[in-house]
Amino acid sequence: MLPLTSQADPVRVLFLENIHPIAVERMRSEGYEVETVGRGLDEEELIAKLDGVHLLGIRSKTQVTANVLASAPHLRAIGAFCIGTDQIDLRCAAESGIAVFNAPFSNTRSVVELAIAEIISLTRRLTEKNADMHNGVWNKDAAGSHEVRGRSIGIVGYGNIGTQLSVLSENLGLRVYFYDTSERLTLGNAVRCNSLDELLEVADIVTLHVDGRPGNSGFFGEEQFAKMRPRSIFLNLSRGFVIDHDALRRHLDNGHLAGAAVDVFPQEPKAKGDEFVSALRGLPNVILTPHIGGSTEEAQSDIGAFVAEKLHKYVAEGSTTLSVNLPSLNLQQLPDTHRIALLHHNVPGVLAEVNSIFAGHKVNVEGQILATRGEYGYLLTDVAAQYPQEILAQLTGMATTVQLRVLS
Repeated sequence: MLPLTSQADPVRVLFLENIHPIAVERMRSEGYEVETVGRGLDEEELIAKLDGVHLLGIRSKTQVTANVLASAPHLRAIGAFCIGTDQIDLRCAAESGIAVFNAPFSNTRSVVELAIAEIISLTRRLTEKNADMHNGVWNKDAAGSHEVRGRSIGIVGYGNIGTQLSVLSENLGLRVYFYDTSERLTLGNAVRCNSLDELLEVADIVTLHVDGRPGNSGFFGEEQFAKMRPRSIFLNLSRGFVIDHDALRRHLDNGHLAGAAVDVFPQEPKAKGDEFVSALRGLPNVILTPHIGGSTEEAQSDIGAFVAEKLHKYVAEGSTTLSVNLPSLNLQQLPDTHRIALLHHNVPGVLAEVNSIFAGHKVNVEGQILATRGEYGYLLTDVAAQYPQEILAQLTGMATTVQLRVLS
Protein backbone atom coordinates (compact mmCIF):
# COMPACT_ATOMS: atom_id res chain seq x y z
CA MET A 1 0.00 0.00 0.00
CA LEU A 2 1.40 3.40 -1.05
CA PRO A 3 0.88 6.65 0.86
CA LEU A 4 -2.05 8.67 -0.44
CA THR A 5 -1.34 12.27 -1.38
CA SER A 6 -4.15 14.84 -1.54
CA GLN A 7 -2.25 17.35 -3.63
CA ALA A 8 -0.81 15.28 -6.50
CA ASP A 9 -3.78 15.42 -8.89
CA PRO A 10 -7.02 17.43 -9.06
CA VAL A 11 -9.57 16.13 -6.61
CA ARG A 12 -12.59 14.76 -8.45
CA VAL A 13 -16.03 15.15 -6.88
CA LEU A 14 -19.32 13.47 -7.82
CA PHE A 15 -22.54 15.00 -6.46
CA LEU A 16 -25.82 13.13 -6.97
CA GLU A 17 -29.52 13.82 -6.30
CA ASN A 18 -29.66 17.57 -6.91
CA ILE A 19 -27.36 18.63 -4.12
CA HIS A 20 -27.64 22.38 -3.57
CA PRO A 21 -25.52 24.56 -5.91
CA ILE A 22 -23.82 26.19 -2.93
CA ALA A 23 -22.00 22.90 -2.31
CA VAL A 24 -20.87 22.75 -5.94
CA GLU A 25 -19.66 26.34 -5.79
CA ARG A 26 -17.79 25.70 -2.54
CA MET A 27 -15.88 22.73 -3.91
CA ARG A 28 -15.08 24.39 -7.24
CA SER A 29 -13.78 27.44 -5.40
CA GLU A 30 -11.15 25.17 -3.86
CA GLY A 31 -10.09 23.88 -7.27
CA TYR A 32 -11.95 20.56 -7.20
CA GLU A 33 -13.40 19.07 -10.38
CA VAL A 34 -17.13 18.61 -9.73
CA GLU A 35 -19.61 16.51 -11.72
CA THR A 36 -23.30 16.63 -10.83
CA VAL A 37 -26.11 14.16 -11.54
CA GLY A 38 -29.69 15.11 -10.74
CA ARG A 39 -30.90 11.71 -9.55
CA GLY A 40 -29.94 8.71 -7.47
CA LEU A 41 -27.95 5.89 -9.07
CA ASP A 42 -28.32 2.15 -8.66
CA GLU A 43 -25.32 0.04 -7.68
CA GLU A 44 -24.09 -0.72 -11.19
CA GLU A 45 -24.43 2.88 -12.33
CA LEU A 46 -22.70 4.17 -9.22
CA ILE A 47 -19.74 1.82 -9.58
CA ALA A 48 -19.22 3.00 -13.16
CA LYS A 49 -19.47 6.67 -12.17
CA LEU A 50 -17.01 6.38 -9.27
CA ASP A 51 -14.05 5.50 -11.45
CA GLY A 52 -11.36 8.00 -10.43
CA VAL A 53 -13.67 9.89 -8.03
CA HIS A 54 -12.24 11.03 -4.67
CA LEU A 55 -15.31 12.59 -3.01
CA LEU A 56 -18.94 11.45 -3.29
CA GLY A 57 -21.98 13.48 -2.30
CA ILE A 58 -25.42 11.84 -2.01
CA ARG A 59 -28.77 12.29 -0.32
CA SER A 60 -31.11 9.49 0.76
CA LYS A 61 -31.84 7.51 -2.42
CA THR A 62 -28.36 6.31 -3.41
CA GLN A 63 -27.16 3.16 -1.64
CA VAL A 64 -23.42 3.01 -1.03
CA THR A 65 -22.90 -0.69 -0.45
CA ALA A 66 -19.82 -2.73 0.40
CA ASN A 67 -19.64 -3.73 -3.26
CA VAL A 68 -19.64 -0.07 -4.32
CA LEU A 69 -16.90 0.79 -1.85
CA ALA A 70 -14.77 -2.16 -2.93
CA SER A 71 -15.01 -0.93 -6.50
CA ALA A 72 -13.95 2.65 -5.71
CA PRO A 73 -10.23 2.58 -4.77
CA HIS A 74 -9.81 6.34 -5.19
CA LEU A 75 -12.70 7.30 -2.92
CA ARG A 76 -11.61 9.23 0.19
CA ALA A 77 -14.80 10.60 1.72
CA ILE A 78 -18.59 10.55 1.37
CA GLY A 79 -20.90 13.42 2.20
CA ALA A 80 -24.51 12.53 3.06
CA PHE A 81 -26.33 15.81 2.36
CA CYS A 82 -29.11 14.86 4.77
CA ILE A 83 -29.48 13.59 8.33
CA GLY A 84 -29.50 9.82 7.81
CA THR A 85 -26.51 7.68 6.87
CA ASP A 86 -28.17 4.24 6.85
CA GLN A 87 -27.86 4.24 3.03
CA ILE A 88 -24.07 3.92 3.47
CA ASP A 89 -22.18 0.85 4.70
CA LEU A 90 -20.37 2.77 7.44
CA ARG A 91 -18.33 -0.16 8.72
CA CYS A 92 -17.01 -1.00 5.28
CA ALA A 93 -16.26 2.67 4.65
CA ALA A 94 -14.17 2.83 7.83
CA GLU A 95 -12.33 -0.36 6.88
CA SER A 96 -11.49 1.29 3.54
CA GLY A 97 -10.31 4.51 5.20
CA ILE A 98 -13.28 6.48 3.81
CA ALA A 99 -14.65 9.20 6.08
CA VAL A 100 -18.41 9.80 6.11
CA PHE A 101 -20.01 13.11 7.02
CA ASN A 102 -23.66 14.15 7.29
CA ALA A 103 -25.74 17.14 8.34
CA PRO A 104 -27.31 16.16 11.66
CA PHE A 105 -28.70 19.61 12.48
CA SER A 106 -29.15 21.66 9.31
CA ASN A 107 -32.66 20.57 8.33
CA THR A 108 -34.08 19.95 11.79
CA ARG A 109 -36.24 23.06 11.74
CA SER A 110 -37.66 22.24 8.31
CA VAL A 111 -38.79 18.76 9.40
CA VAL A 112 -40.30 20.12 12.61
CA GLU A 113 -42.23 22.85 10.81
CA LEU A 114 -43.66 20.30 8.36
CA ALA A 115 -44.77 18.11 11.27
CA ILE A 116 -46.46 21.06 13.00
CA ALA A 117 -48.21 22.08 9.77
CA GLU A 118 -49.48 18.53 9.24
CA ILE A 119 -50.64 18.15 12.83
CA ILE A 120 -52.71 21.34 12.62
CA SER A 121 -54.04 20.45 9.14
CA LEU A 122 -55.18 16.99 10.22
CA THR A 123 -56.60 18.14 13.54
CA ARG A 124 -58.66 20.78 11.74
CA ARG A 125 -59.55 18.36 8.87
CA LEU A 126 -58.15 20.86 6.38
CA THR A 127 -57.32 18.18 3.79
CA GLU A 128 -60.95 17.08 3.60
CA LYS A 129 -62.32 20.64 3.59
CA ASN A 130 -59.90 21.58 0.83
CA ALA A 131 -60.94 18.58 -1.30
CA ASP A 132 -64.62 19.43 -0.84
CA MET A 133 -64.07 23.02 -1.92
CA HIS A 134 -62.20 21.97 -5.05
CA ASN A 135 -65.15 19.69 -5.85
CA GLY A 136 -67.57 22.60 -5.43
CA VAL A 137 -68.91 21.49 -2.03
CA TRP A 138 -69.43 24.12 0.67
CA ASN A 139 -69.19 22.04 3.86
CA LYS A 140 -69.01 24.54 6.70
CA ASP A 141 -69.22 22.66 9.98
CA ALA A 142 -67.05 22.04 13.03
CA ALA A 143 -67.67 18.30 13.41
CA GLY A 144 -64.40 16.46 13.97
CA SER A 145 -62.31 19.65 13.86
CA HIS A 146 -60.27 20.49 16.94
CA GLU A 147 -57.70 22.91 18.27
CA VAL A 148 -54.33 21.39 19.02
CA ARG A 149 -54.24 23.28 22.30
CA GLY A 150 -54.99 20.94 25.18
CA ARG A 151 -54.42 17.76 23.17
CA SER A 152 -51.52 15.35 23.71
CA ILE A 153 -48.67 14.51 21.36
CA GLY A 154 -46.50 11.41 21.63
CA ILE A 155 -43.05 11.78 20.08
CA VAL A 156 -41.28 8.50 19.30
CA GLY A 157 -37.58 9.31 19.02
CA TYR A 158 -36.34 12.24 21.10
CA GLY A 159 -33.25 13.25 19.15
CA ASN A 160 -32.51 16.55 17.40
CA ILE A 161 -35.86 16.66 15.62
CA GLY A 162 -37.92 15.14 18.42
CA THR A 163 -36.64 17.57 21.03
CA GLN A 164 -37.25 20.66 18.88
CA LEU A 165 -40.73 19.39 18.03
CA SER A 166 -41.28 18.91 21.75
CA VAL A 167 -40.50 22.56 22.48
CA LEU A 168 -42.66 23.97 19.68
CA SER A 169 -45.54 21.62 20.51
CA GLU A 170 -45.53 22.75 24.10
CA ASN A 171 -45.58 26.37 22.95
CA LEU A 172 -48.75 25.55 20.99
CA GLY A 173 -50.40 24.23 24.14
CA LEU A 174 -49.95 20.52 23.49
CA ARG A 175 -49.15 18.11 26.32
CA VAL A 176 -45.92 16.40 25.29
CA TYR A 177 -45.01 12.77 25.91
CA PHE A 178 -42.01 11.02 24.41
CA TYR A 179 -40.41 7.61 24.18
CA ASP A 180 -36.78 6.87 23.30
CA THR A 181 -34.64 3.79 23.88
CA SER A 182 -31.69 6.03 24.82
CA GLU A 183 -31.36 8.30 27.82
CA ARG A 184 -32.40 11.80 26.78
CA LEU A 185 -32.59 15.13 28.57
CA THR A 186 -36.25 16.06 29.04
CA LEU A 187 -37.08 19.56 27.82
CA GLY A 188 -39.76 21.80 29.28
CA ASN A 189 -42.73 19.94 30.72
CA ALA A 190 -42.40 16.90 28.46
CA VAL A 191 -43.06 13.55 30.14
CA ARG A 192 -40.92 10.52 29.38
CA CYS A 193 -42.80 7.26 28.81
CA ASN A 194 -41.19 4.01 29.88
CA SER A 195 -42.52 2.09 26.89
CA LEU A 196 -44.07 2.65 23.48
CA ASP A 197 -47.34 1.13 24.74
CA GLU A 198 -47.47 3.70 27.53
CA LEU A 199 -47.10 6.50 25.00
CA LEU A 200 -49.82 5.07 22.73
CA GLU A 201 -52.28 5.03 25.63
CA VAL A 202 -52.05 8.80 26.23
CA ALA A 203 -51.30 10.38 22.84
CA ASP A 204 -53.92 11.97 20.58
CA ILE A 205 -51.12 12.47 18.03
CA VAL A 206 -48.30 9.97 17.47
CA THR A 207 -45.29 11.09 15.42
CA LEU A 208 -42.23 9.01 14.56
CA HIS A 209 -38.72 10.49 14.46
CA VAL A 210 -36.50 7.41 14.75
CA ASP A 211 -33.28 6.64 12.91
CA GLY A 212 -32.68 4.15 10.14
CA ARG A 213 -30.92 1.38 12.05
CA PRO A 214 -31.96 -2.11 10.84
CA GLY A 215 -33.59 -2.90 14.19
CA ASN A 216 -36.23 -0.24 13.52
CA SER A 217 -37.51 -1.98 10.38
CA GLY A 218 -41.23 -2.69 10.73
CA PHE A 219 -41.35 -1.85 14.42
CA PHE A 220 -44.66 0.05 14.11
CA GLY A 221 -47.34 -2.23 12.68
CA GLU A 222 -50.78 -3.74 13.26
CA GLU A 223 -50.29 -4.19 17.00
CA GLN A 224 -49.14 -0.61 17.55
CA PHE A 225 -51.84 0.97 15.35
CA ALA A 226 -54.49 -1.03 17.25
CA LYS A 227 -53.21 0.34 20.56
CA MET A 228 -53.45 3.97 19.46
CA ARG A 229 -56.32 5.97 20.89
CA PRO A 230 -59.55 6.01 18.84
CA ARG A 231 -59.65 8.91 16.35
CA SER A 232 -56.01 9.76 16.95
CA ILE A 233 -53.58 11.03 14.31
CA PHE A 234 -50.40 9.38 13.06
CA LEU A 235 -47.30 10.91 11.41
CA ASN A 236 -44.14 9.34 10.02
CA LEU A 237 -41.34 11.67 8.93
CA SER A 238 -38.48 9.31 9.77
CA ARG A 239 -37.90 6.23 7.56
CA GLY A 240 -40.33 4.50 5.22
CA PHE A 241 -39.53 0.97 6.36
CA VAL A 242 -40.34 1.51 10.03
CA ILE A 243 -44.13 1.18 9.59
CA ASP A 244 -46.58 -1.28 8.01
CA HIS A 245 -48.37 0.83 5.40
CA ASP A 246 -51.08 -1.78 4.79
CA ALA A 247 -51.90 -1.86 8.51
CA LEU A 248 -52.07 1.93 8.58
CA ARG A 249 -54.48 1.86 5.64
CA ARG A 250 -56.76 -0.60 7.43
CA HIS A 251 -56.96 1.55 10.55
CA LEU A 252 -57.73 4.62 8.47
CA ASP A 253 -60.39 2.80 6.45
CA ASN A 254 -62.18 1.46 9.52
CA GLY A 255 -62.19 4.87 11.23
CA HIS A 256 -59.98 3.91 14.15
CA LEU A 257 -57.52 6.62 13.11
CA ALA A 258 -58.74 10.10 12.19
CA GLY A 259 -55.89 10.87 9.81
CA ALA A 260 -52.24 10.40 8.92
CA ALA A 261 -49.32 12.20 7.32
CA VAL A 262 -46.49 10.24 5.71
CA ASP A 263 -43.35 11.72 4.13
CA VAL A 264 -41.19 8.60 3.68
CA PHE A 265 -41.85 5.26 2.00
CA PRO A 266 -40.26 1.80 1.73
CA GLN A 267 -39.78 2.20 -2.02
CA GLU A 268 -39.45 5.70 -3.39
CA PRO A 269 -39.19 6.79 -7.04
CA LYS A 270 -35.65 7.58 -8.12
CA ALA A 271 -36.42 10.72 -10.08
CA LYS A 272 -38.86 13.60 -10.13
CA GLY A 273 -41.89 12.70 -12.24
CA ASP A 274 -41.64 8.92 -11.77
CA GLU A 275 -44.83 7.14 -10.69
CA PHE A 276 -45.42 6.91 -6.94
CA VAL A 277 -47.11 3.72 -5.72
CA SER A 278 -48.50 3.38 -2.19
CA ALA A 279 -51.32 1.69 -0.31
CA LEU A 280 -52.11 5.10 1.19
CA ARG A 281 -53.03 6.84 -2.05
CA GLY A 282 -56.57 8.12 -2.50
CA LEU A 283 -57.53 8.79 1.13
CA PRO A 284 -58.89 12.29 1.83
CA ASN A 285 -57.67 12.28 5.43
CA VAL A 286 -54.06 11.40 4.55
CA ILE A 287 -51.30 13.86 3.67
CA LEU A 288 -48.67 12.29 1.40
CA THR A 289 -45.48 14.22 0.68
CA PRO A 290 -42.50 13.11 -1.47
CA HIS A 291 -39.79 12.89 1.21
CA ILE A 292 -39.59 16.67 1.59
CA GLY A 293 -39.21 16.95 5.37
CA GLY A 294 -35.86 18.68 4.95
CA SER A 295 -36.54 20.09 1.50
CA THR A 296 -36.71 23.80 2.07
CA GLU A 297 -34.41 26.24 0.32
CA GLU A 298 -33.01 27.33 3.68
CA ALA A 299 -32.29 23.77 4.84
CA GLN A 300 -30.78 22.60 1.56
CA SER A 301 -28.54 25.67 1.39
CA ASP A 302 -27.36 25.12 4.97
CA ILE A 303 -26.79 21.41 4.34
CA GLY A 304 -24.88 22.12 1.13
CA ALA A 305 -22.55 24.57 2.82
CA PHE A 306 -22.09 22.44 5.95
CA VAL A 307 -21.27 19.10 4.32
CA ALA A 308 -19.15 20.62 1.53
CA GLU A 309 -17.04 22.35 4.19
CA LYS A 310 -16.60 19.05 6.06
CA LEU A 311 -15.42 17.33 2.86
CA HIS A 312 -12.99 20.12 2.07
CA LYS A 313 -11.58 20.22 5.60
CA TYR A 314 -11.02 16.48 5.49
CA VAL A 315 -9.12 16.66 2.20
CA ALA A 316 -7.11 19.76 3.04
CA GLU A 317 -6.51 19.40 6.77
CA GLY A 318 -7.45 15.84 7.70
CA SER A 319 -10.20 17.11 10.02
CA THR A 320 -12.77 14.46 10.93
CA THR A 321 -14.92 16.65 13.19
CA LEU A 322 -18.46 15.19 13.25
CA SER A 323 -17.54 12.22 11.08
CA VAL A 324 -20.07 9.44 11.65
CA ASN A 325 -17.66 6.53 11.17
CA LEU A 326 -14.12 7.68 12.05
CA PRO A 327 -12.64 9.15 15.24
CA SER A 328 -13.43 12.86 15.45
CA LEU A 329 -10.53 15.28 15.71
CA ASN A 330 -9.12 18.55 14.42
CA LEU A 331 -5.64 20.08 14.72
CA GLN A 332 -4.58 23.62 13.92
CA GLN A 333 -1.62 23.32 11.57
CA LEU A 334 1.55 25.22 12.31
CA PRO A 335 3.38 27.18 9.57
CA ASP A 336 6.17 25.45 7.65
CA THR A 337 5.08 21.95 8.54
CA HIS A 338 3.90 18.88 6.65
CA ARG A 339 0.81 17.02 7.87
CA ILE A 340 0.59 13.25 7.86
CA ALA A 341 -2.74 11.54 8.62
CA LEU A 342 -2.72 7.94 9.79
CA LEU A 343 -5.82 5.78 10.15
CA HIS A 344 -4.93 2.65 12.06
CA HIS A 345 -6.31 -0.25 14.05
CA ASN A 346 -7.00 0.72 17.63
CA VAL A 347 -4.42 -1.31 19.53
CA PRO A 348 -1.93 -0.27 22.22
CA GLY A 349 1.47 1.07 21.20
CA VAL A 350 0.68 2.70 17.84
CA LEU A 351 1.55 6.23 18.95
CA ALA A 352 4.83 5.05 20.47
CA GLU A 353 5.72 3.19 17.27
CA VAL A 354 4.94 6.21 15.10
CA ASN A 355 7.00 8.57 17.21
CA SER A 356 9.90 6.15 17.37
CA ILE A 357 9.98 6.18 13.55
CA PHE A 358 10.16 9.98 13.54
CA ALA A 359 12.78 9.97 16.29
CA GLY A 360 14.84 7.38 14.46
CA HIS A 361 15.16 9.82 11.55
CA LYS A 362 15.73 12.79 13.89
CA VAL A 363 12.48 14.44 12.73
CA ASN A 364 10.82 16.63 15.33
CA VAL A 365 7.08 16.40 15.86
CA GLU A 366 5.70 19.96 15.83
CA GLY A 367 2.07 19.10 16.54
CA GLN A 368 0.10 15.91 17.09
CA ILE A 369 -3.34 14.66 18.08
CA LEU A 370 -4.82 11.16 18.38
CA ALA A 371 -8.42 9.98 18.78
CA THR A 372 -9.92 6.50 18.82
CA ARG A 373 -13.37 5.16 18.03
CA GLY A 374 -14.19 1.48 18.29
CA GLU A 375 -11.81 -0.53 16.15
CA TYR A 376 -9.96 2.46 14.71
CA GLY A 377 -7.61 5.22 15.73
CA TYR A 378 -6.84 8.38 13.80
CA LEU A 379 -3.60 10.32 14.19
CA LEU A 380 -2.63 13.70 12.77
CA THR A 381 1.06 14.60 12.96
CA ASP A 382 2.74 17.83 11.85
CA VAL A 383 6.46 17.57 11.22
CA ALA A 384 9.18 19.86 9.88
CA ALA A 385 8.89 20.70 6.20
CA GLN A 386 11.85 18.51 5.26
CA TYR A 387 11.76 14.83 6.15
CA PRO A 388 13.08 11.65 4.48
CA GLN A 389 10.56 9.75 2.35
CA GLU A 390 11.60 6.55 4.07
CA ILE A 391 9.41 7.65 6.98
CA LEU A 392 6.30 7.23 4.82
CA ALA A 393 7.34 3.74 3.78
CA GLN A 394 7.86 2.75 7.42
CA LEU A 395 4.52 4.21 8.54
CA THR A 396 2.73 2.49 5.67
CA GLY A 397 4.43 -0.76 6.49
CA MET A 398 3.25 -0.88 10.12
CA ALA A 399 0.98 -3.87 10.78
CA THR A 400 -1.66 -1.59 12.26
CA THR A 401 -1.88 0.89 9.35
CA VAL A 402 -5.20 1.10 7.51
CA GLN A 403 -4.44 4.21 5.45
CA LEU A 404 -1.74 6.86 5.35
CA ARG A 405 -2.31 10.27 3.75
CA VAL A 406 0.19 13.06 3.17
CA LEU A 407 -1.82 16.27 3.26
CA SER A 408 0.75 19.01 2.73
